[in-house]
Amino acid sequence: MKRIKGSLRHLTRAAAPGFWPVLRKEFRWTVKPSPGPHPIARCIPLGILLRDVLGYASTMREARRILGERKVMVDGRVVRDYKFPVGLMDVVHIVPTGEYFRVLPHPQKVLGLAPIPEEEAKFKLCRIENKTMVKGGNLQLNLHDGRNCLVELEDPMNPVEDVYKTLDTVKLAIPEQEILDHVKLEEGVLVCVVDGSHIGAVGVLREIKQVFKRRRAIAKVEDAREGREITTILDYVFAIGREKPLITIPEEW
Repeated sequence: MKRIKGSLRHLTRAAAPGFWPVLRKEFRWTVKPSPGPHPIARCIPLGILLRDVLGYASTMREARRILGERKVMVDGRVVRDYKFPVGLMDVVHIVPTGEYFRVLPHPQKVLGLAPIPEEEAKFKLCRIENKTMVKGGNLQLNLHDGRNCLVELEDPMNPVEDVYKTLDTVKLAIPEQEILDHVKLEEGVLVCVVDGSHIGAVGVLREIKQVFKRRRAIAKVEDAREGREITTILDYVFAIGREKPLITIPEEW
């Protein structure tokens, strides 16, 4: 991940992530994302999303007015902060138009908005980044978007409910945050590459070759679109389904 330099509250356009759709020399400053669910190198501020990606505003002042009127929801909750970081797998709902979008990795744009039906907007996919045992002997799953899910264990000494592993994917109801499904990151599942030079590629995970750390294991993916095999690391792979994807993937990407 590229390190983005800047002060605590301000960010120049020259130092902003390269995939943000802003003109670098038009103005000096741009919106710096608030601390939130996604790091600055993997998100787009909600104000820039409304103004430069969706085109619902011509200025940031108009974008802030739209948000102030509670017309935009992210993951089932109204968001009024124009600096709110929107990132991978987030669901954006434009209330007046009834449109739903999911943020997915894009081969050229890094992050893009994919239109989805209303039924699909009721859940999102989250990757398990870590899991810990908390007070009371229960299991806590730490997800990629900053969420924490609690899995209650009847017997901490024999945790039969613990079927989760780091880098697995859970299907999460939003905003209730209830686990609906679980996809293990293993050979044969459908995956999406979310970082690196092959970002946006979708295919079947054919091989995992681990030498040292699991996150740095070599992953070979059979690209379903171009019919070729690509090689990346396991940390850049996101499980999205078994026989078929749980989410809508645009074919034109």
